[in-house]
Amino acid sequence: MEPEPCSRPAEPGHCVSGPPSSGSAFPASLLSAAGAEPGSLPGTVAAVLPAGGCGERMGVSIPKQFCGLLERPLISYTLQALESVCWIKDIVVTVTGEKMAAMRSIIQRYGHKRISLAEAGATRHRSIFNGLKALAEDQPDCKLTKPEVVIIHDAVRPFVEEDILLRVVIAAKEHGCSDYDLEFGTECLQLALKYCHRKARLIEGPPNLWKVTYKQDLYAAESMIKEKISQEICVVMNTKDQEATGHLLEEVLRDKLNCVKVTSVVLDHVGGDIQNFITDQCYSFICVNVVPSDFQETQKLLSIIEESSRPLLYPIVVVLVHCLDFTLVPLTQKLESLMWIRALAREVKERNILLSGLLLNYSQDEQKLQESLGQGAAIIAALVKERNSALAGQLLVA
Repeated sequence: MEPEPCSRPAEPGHCVSGPPSSGSAFPASLLSAAGAEPGSLPGTVAAVLPAGGCGERMGVSIPKQFCGLLERPLISYTLQALESVCWIKDIVVTVTGEKMAAMRSIIQRYGHKRISLAEAGATRHRSIFNGLKALAEDQPDCKLTKPEVVIIHDAVRPFVEEDILLRVVIAAKEHGCSDYDLEFGTECLQLALKYCHRKARLIEGPPNLWKVTYKQDLYAAESMIKEKISQEICVVMNTKDQEATGHLLEEVLRDKLNCVKVTSVVLDHVGGDIQNFITDQCYSFICVNVVPSDFQETQKLLSIIEESSRPLLYPIVVVLVHCLDFTLVPLTQKLESLMWIRALAREVKERNILLSGLLLNYSQDEQKLQESLGQGAAIIAALVKERNSALAGQLLVA
């Protein structure tokens, strides 16, 4: 067992329930929705994630919990979901001895906190038992706190949310088990009913709380993750001279992508401090440049994105939009002058930033301009929603 110190989750942004130290660890709004009675809430809550399976049904060479979604292991998404719930004090992951080093590497690479490791058993139930035993052990050097309620959660259910977890915790406090026999059986609920002297209760979960079991489930899970991180686009204009062009593109994007939040900012207006305007949940940036351009601010934006924790979690899409009238500037000449984008894209791709270029025909003809803006918006939408690393470094034309 290797406990890690308690800290905030790696996900940028606010923690939904607030820090545990601020009065009640449980959010009032969720308590009300869950119908919790005074005195029904438990004290310390922990979670155990059995992750020792081999994933035979998926038919892949590695256990499914270690399969990549957007080049990040599936189990990392599940850990992120649990870490975002601040009232879960400790999270114990049970893995086989041969996967222990790989699990440590995932914890370190993706900045996971409050995670401890325990050895998996020969069966799922023995793995759960080992996780519970790690939480129950009272050793001087153990940093884990013995909990009142333990949540058992599949390592391959990445879309669990705080409200269902709270409902399970409240139900466990009222109806949960007091004894365990984890040697036999097929389901935890069956074991609870057969061997415990208290009643068990089945809580109906939301539709997205499904388990990644087969290979097609990986594609469905990846699609859901892409959808989640494609809900906000920030249009960045380096100078006030680019404001009119940027707002035109912003309006077209907002019209074409009516379910996506589109915001804009002019860097001149924020005094060059671009950290303050980047929202925590934004993973897509459209940088508008009017020829001739100064790319210093674009480079600064890339540097700030690189230094944040965002690229660790999800691929960031950055599209450099260059506006020019194709009748005044030969297209082949402009393409040649922008080949540096390919080299820069290769460099930042190593840090999970997908950089592409887009040439926009900023024609004096209003109809041609609107057509180019519409095509540009469609290209941007595809880059943002697909997050295809093969398109990084490409210079596209609208």
